[in-house]
Order: sequence, then structure tokens, then C-alpha cells
Amino acid sequence: MVDLARRLGLAALFAVLALLTVGTPAHADPATVAKDDVTMELRKDGVLHVVEKITLSGAPMRRTLLTRTRYDDGNDRVYRVSNLKGASFDGEAITFTGSGTVEYDVTGAVTPLTGGEELRWFAVAGPAEQVTVTVSGPGRAESLSCFAGEPASAIGCTGASIDETGAAATFEQQGLRDGEVLTIVVGYPKGATGAAPILEHRFELANAFTLNAVTGGALALLLLLLGGGVGLLYWTRGRDARVVGAQSGVVVAHQNGQFTPPDGVRPGQIGTLIDEQADVIDVTATIVDLAVRGYLRIDEQPRQAYDAPDWLLVRLPSAPVASLLPYERALYDAVFDGRDTVLLSQLHGSFTAGLGKVRDELYQDVVTQGWFARRPDSVRTRWTTVGVVATVLGVVATVALAWFTTYALVGLALIIAGAALAVGGQYMPAKTAKGAAVLAHTLGLREHLASGEIGSIPPAQRIELFSRYLPYAVVFDGVDRWARVVASIDGDGRPADNLYWYQGPAEWDLSKFADSMRTFTMTTSGAISAARLFRSF
Repeated sequence: MVDLARRLGLAALFAVLALLTVGTPAHADPATVAKDDVTMELRKDGVLHVVEKITLSGAPMRRTLLTRTRYDDGNDRVYRVSNLKGASFDGEAITFTGSGTVEYDVTGAVTPLTGGEELRWFAVAGPAEQVTVTVSGPGRAESLSCFAGEPASAIGCTGASIDETGAAATFEQQGLRDGEVLTIVVGYPKGATGAAPILEHRFELANAFTLNAVTGGALALLLLLLGGGVGLLYWTRGRDARVVGAQSGVVVAHQNGQFTPPDGVRPGQIGTLIDEQADVIDVTATIVDLAVRGYLRIDEQPRQAYDAPDWLLVRLPSAPVASLLPYERALYDAVFDGRDTVLLSQLHGSFTAGLGKVRDELYQDVVTQGWFARRPDSVRTRWTTVGVVATVLGVVATVALAWFTTYALVGLALIIAGAALAVGGQYMPAKTAKGAAVLAHTLGLREHLASGEIGSIPPAQRIELFSRYLPYAVVFDGVDRWARVVASIDGDGRPADNLYWYQGPAEWDLSKFADSMRTFTMTTSGAISAARLFRSF
């Protein structure tokens, strides 16, 4: 029994050894060049013809050619390999399937120098045990050197010599390891080939934005243009400031108890006059102004504790609609749209569509009044468009210049100039002398409204007069102060129940008007803002 066990154990051992022997593949030794004889001929056209007789030890070998090196800060030097025979070439490496002869041509290996020409080529890449390189050219070899090691190595090769006639140079290297290169350099007389290196621009972000005479001059020109732009803005905007400063002062908009706004300016016109923009609050103030002037009535609706406030806008049939300015008539039609009454909460659809015409008429109105020579929105659009186009062109130019040259700062200057135009275009609309004078008087009215002074106005005239002031207070963000002034009006010592243009629900009196008016203007502005046609700030 024991003998049988021993026999079975030996049999199992032999089986395992057999499996290990069969199942483990043999590792092939890495390919190595045992011997490499290279003959090079530099032809008169500057093409280097290479014939390489190679003896391989091991499996087929792949050798990467060094076909691109750094030439200067902005360019790479390219060596073009062509007409390869005896092996395969994929543009980067030669694959040797076995020992044999390989031929190929190299273009771009010659560099013109002050007193001659220089041939430089990376003849053989390791691993290689023994390398011999023979070079002949179109003239006598005047100098030679060689380096072995890394591509940028300064370590000399094993040997270098030149024959007595100078027609041929020989280089030798032993023990060239993997990753090392044998570089040969031969000097020839000036004009031997007339060839030049092949250069390709290399993109580097730091080099692309080099500061030199051209780019510096472009930046200086940019500063000049920007300075001119600032001067232009001062001339157009500064002229307004000079007129406003000369005619500034508090302006009271009533005489003998009658409302007389300065220069006949209306609330909706004020925002466009001041900042050249048609704002939401301009439209809100115009609705209040139409009510105060008797074209419509605002009826506050009754509500429960948690209901949203709402108002009924009522068309007044006897109102002289034909006397409205075009922008006022456009707003009036947009609100009612053939209806006699409409809830503020239902102002959408045709109302939103009609606001576009209101905005256009507002811009056209300031031109008709002679306050602007051209529509402010058209001026802004024109300058902004020019700025955006210039910026886009600047981006394209910067990318192209950065990729192909070192003048990217020129394109960057165009980007900055375009951006300045796009931003500065918002400030380009300029008022006429008449518009600046009207603005000065309007700002004087704002000072008066900010004071909230009632003055010596007879009580019987206060309701209508101070109601006429209220739409202007809406534009000047003084609705709270002036609404309290209106709410304080009484004719017989008691607060009034309603105004002729504003009706409240039951149990409402004028003491609540300030809160009601503030909520109404906020709600109306929100409904107008939803159209996204007017500036909201």
C-alpha cells in the first residue's frame, strides 16, 4: 500500500512539472541591433539619402525617428522622411521585420551658417551594439562632430574621422542603449546645397502675446482710441451736464392754483428724458396720470384677509382721448382693448402685445419733442452692435494670430476696443440743448416733490392739484411721501372717503390711500415687467 502511494505521488509530481513546462510561454528577448552600417549621401539639392544595412538580434524591432526638434521660441524644426524602402514607416517609426537593407531620404537636415552649411541628422537610435556611419556630400567636409546619448546630449561618440580628401567622414559608436541617439554633424562650404531648415510655427501661449514694437504700437493706438471715446462721451454727455448745471434749481409745478409742469413734460416722458431708457415705472406713472387727468378711474376691489389685492380700471366715456400723445394713446388702447372695464390682474395677452408699441412711441416721442436728435434706443443698438461685431472679430483675430504668429496682442486690443464700444454704446445717446434744459427743469421739480411741501394752496384746489403731482412722484420714487400728502387732504376737517379718480371699497377712506397707492404701483409695475419690454430698474 505504501509503495502504491509513493508511485501515485511521483506520477502527480511529474504531471505538475509537465503542465508548468507546457503552460508557461517562453519570453522573447528584446530586439537589438547587433550591427548597423549606415551610408549617407548629401545631394546638391539638400536631400540626404540614407542606406542602412542592419543586422538584428531578436524579434522584429520598431525604431522611432526624431523628426521634430525645437528651433527657436516660436518654431519647431521638421525633418521629413520619404521614399522609404526595405521596411515599413508609419510617419513616426520604422519597423524592421528582420536583418536587411533600408533606404530613405531626409529633407530639412541642412542649416545655412555664416561661413558655410551644416548637416545634422539623428543617424541611429538604440539599442545598437555596433554602429558605423559614413557620410559624403557635394563638397569637402570642413568640420565634423558627433554625440551619443539623449537627443540633446553633448557627450561625444566613440570615434569620428575624415579621410585625406575630405570627401567622406566616418563615425563610430558602440553600446548605444535604448532611448539613446547617435547624432552626426558635418560642416560643408557655403552654398554647397543652398538648402534651409523646414520650420513650423509652434503654439505657445506665452509667445503668442509677445510685447514688441508692433504689438506695443497697437496697444498705444488702442489707448488713443479709448481716450478719444472718453472725449466723445464728455462732449455729448458733458454738454448736457453744463446746461443742466446752468439752469438747475427748485421748480414748483403750479401757478395760481393751476398745475403747470415745467416745459409741459409728462410723467411717462421723464424716465426716457433722464436716462434715455423706457422704464417700467414710466408706464406705471402714465396709468396713474391718465386716471388723475380724467381718462380712467381706478377702483380698489374688496378682498378678504388672504386675498391678493386687485383694482378695476374703468374707462371714462367723456374723456378727450384724441388729445392724448401717441404713447399715451397706445397705452390707453392696450389697457382697455375695446373693453369698458378690466381688472389689473387680467392685464395680459393683448395688453402685453400692445406694450411694444408703447415703448416705440415713447422713444419716438422724445425725438418729436426735440429733446433728442435720434431715438436713444437706436443709438444704443447701433453702437452696441458695432462693439459686439468688433469683439467677435477680435476673438477670431486673436486665436488666428496666437496660433500662427506672436502678434496676438493686436487681436486682444481689438477685443478690448470692441467691449469698450459695446459698453460705452449704452451712454452714447445725447440730448439736444433743448432736451438738457427740460431735464434741468424736471430735476428741479424732483427737488420740490422730495420736500413734500404743500404751500399756501387753497383747500378747495388741493385734491386736484396734489393728485396731479402724484404721477410725477411715482417716477421719482417718492410715491409714499406724496401719497401721504394727498391722504392728508380734507375739506371739512374729516378725511375724505374717496378721490375723484381713485375709489376704495366699503369701510375705506383716504387715510388708507398711501398704502393702497404703494401696493397699486408695485402690482402694476409687476404686470408690466412680465412683458420684458421695459427696463425694470
